[in-house]
Amino acid sequence: MIFSTIFSDGITPADIFICLGVALAVGVVFATLCFVKTKSTKSFLLATALLPMVVALVIILVNGNIGAGVAIAGAFSLVRFRSAPGTAKEICIIFISMAGGLAFGMGYLAYASIFMIAAGAFLIAFEYIKFWDKKPDLKDKKVRITIPESLDYTTIFNDVFNKYTEKYDLIKVKTVNMGSLFRVDYHVVLKDVSKEKEMVDELRILNGNLEVQVQRTDFQGSEL
Repeated sequence: MIFSTIFSDGITPADIFICLGVALAVGVVFATLCFVKTKSTKSFLLATALLPMVVALVIILVNGNIGAGVAIAGAFSLVRFRSAPGTAKEICIIFISMAGGLAFGMGYLAYASIFMIAAGAFLIAFEYIKFWDKKPDLKDKKVRITIPESLDYTTIFNDVFNKYTEKYDLIKVKTVNMGSLFRVDYHVVLKDVSKEKEMVDELRILNGNLEVQVQRTDFQGSEL
């Protein structure tokens, strides 16, 4: 039966090579589907393609040995501390690759193939669905201002923020440059986005033309 394990009559070298070959082929297809509309590094795409085959080989070699399985699981857990944190989608892709590798390693080639290709198809379909996309609020900003230590940051910018923002909150204060400067962070909601530069210019007058940074609150860079 196509949905039964190929190892039902014992593990043979031919079965191992078939299992690893199918795992590699499906891994490449899955990686291609995942990154059709996703910006990520070439190394992460390669890892996604190879992970099912690697996990399948580990499961085949363990072959029911619980002690060896626990040792291998501990070794794989160390990889997390050598890699950068990823987005929720990228972590999900890794888990899908590992789950497919487990199924391949147990010989269930049809189940693993259907699962990984279906998961990849869902991920690519999700990229085209705009229902969950949030439109950025261009009025919602994070403002970071560097000031000399002599200025009272609690009140000096109140007039400017009252003029250009609907509301503002001081969320963080940090000393920099050996304590000679303060860096203060505000969360603001602008009244008019077109007046942003005017606000920045007035802030620069108050802080002695030191650094002023305005940033969107919804922006996140690539993590993997």
